[in-house]
Amino acid sequence: MRPFFIFSVFLSCSMSVFSQAKKEQDQKAIKSMCGCYEVTFNFAETFNYSKDSTYVPSETKHDGGLEWVELLQDDNDKISMQHLLIVGKPDSPYIVKHWRQDWEFENTELYVYDHDNKWKYTKLPAESVKGQWTQKVFQVDDSPRYEGSASWVHVDGRSYWENTTDAPLPRREYTTRSDYNVTIRTNRHEIVSNGWIHDQDN
Repeated sequence: MRPFFIFSVFLSCSMSVFSQAKKEQDQKAIKSMCGCYEVTFNFAETFNYSKDSTYVPSETKHDGGLEWVELLQDDNDKISMQHLLIVGKPDSPYIVKHWRQDWEFENTELYVYDHDNKWKYTKLPAESVKGQWTQKVFQVDDSPRYEGSASWVHVDGRSYWENTTDAPLPRREYTTRSDYNVTIRTNRHEIVSNGWIHDQDN
């Protein structure tokens, strides 16, 4: 019985060390999004299935700019980052507040988008979010944009996080479109050698 007890203690300690190392790897990936970046924005409606002959697809849009991502909060279980756009002429640039992202470790409380700017409070079981990070995205006025929970994955030299959740219309659409009022958004962040990729499939 004694060897089994010793093995159990060793296994428990090993799992604890692994979990802490994984969490630190997650934190490093999240905070690597901070800094100054030349960013490109590419929006495209890749398909539509409307049977309405009057349906007009969204225009493809390409844009770019200079963005600074500031680390606002760096706690053990929460990381907050504010995105700022640097715009204007080179000799007279100015700063515009952009979006904010908060990351919370093993968070069990979320507000899930319903429709028409309505949100549903959701309480998740602790076991379902073990080792996961919730990304909470906020608009320029600090109102909620969308949020979801998933695990960071570090494999084969890649680090990424992916979640699917309901979200409001993209900002470029909600003032011009009324044929839908919710999107199912797959949101993916991947860290790459020269920055990071934020990929959304709505």
